Amino acid sequence: MTKEEIKSILKEKQMEEALELIEEAEAGELAELELVQSLGLLRDPSLNEKVIRVLQEEGVSIIYISDEDA
Repeated sequence: MTKEEIKSILKEKQMEEALELIEEAEAGELAELELVQSLGLLRDPSLNEKVIRVLQEEGVSIIYISDEDA
């Protein structure tokens, strides 16, 4: 799935915050993102993985934190 297809799905599902993260990453405005390991970014596990992959491809470092640190 391409980045544009993922962005289209996010728009369809009205997942504006995830879409904004990708746009910030594309603009070089997002260097790292902290996520709770057990929660991820989105509730949909498949889409979550795809969005994280796109962010990483745009140079964003994903920092996973434990539930205790959240």
